Amino acid sequence: MSDRFRVTVEHDDETETALFSDGECALSAGDATVRFNLGESASDDGPVAGDDPKRIVDLDAVPTDSTVRFEARGPSHGVDCILRRIDDAVVAWRNSCPHRPEVPLDPGTGAIVRGDDLVCHKHGAQFSGGEGTCTHGPCAGDALDAVAVAVDDDAVYLTDDRFESARVLGQ
Repeated sequence: MSDRFRVTVEHDDETETALFSDGECALSAGDATVRFNLGESASDDGPVAGDDPKRIVDLDAVPTDSTVRFEARGPSHGVDCILRRIDDAVVAWRNSCPHRPEVPLDPGTGAIVRGDDLVCHKHGAQFSGGEGTCTHGPCAGDALDAVAVAVDDDAVYLTDDRFESARVLGQ
């Protein structure tokens, strides 16, 4: 796992802090112990038995005039991503502006779409519809980080080898 997480447990007058990067972990302070597994998502119970873990959403749920947020999950962590429909095709990128990576293109209410372009709500950068290349703004020439997806049987599937599963965010 490339990401490390700082965990702090405070109990009464005692504080313990440690960095963890993977596996089952436990940290204690006084009478309190926190146990967790960095290889599992705490946000849901995972895919329902029989469901394809790479199935993201029905094609009809992906708008042409905005985006849908989803999390692409790798072996150790998830990545916030967005889907956008262009005719019967769907494109996906990391939900991050190249100018300021901490700024999401979709803050949770859908990204701004002007014509065929996605627009950064914070800086006004414009990204071409299908390619994700910045055509105007502070990161002109840079491109959004593409995430491979495919449409099959009226559903959108994650096909990017960097990730093992996906789930829609904010629903």
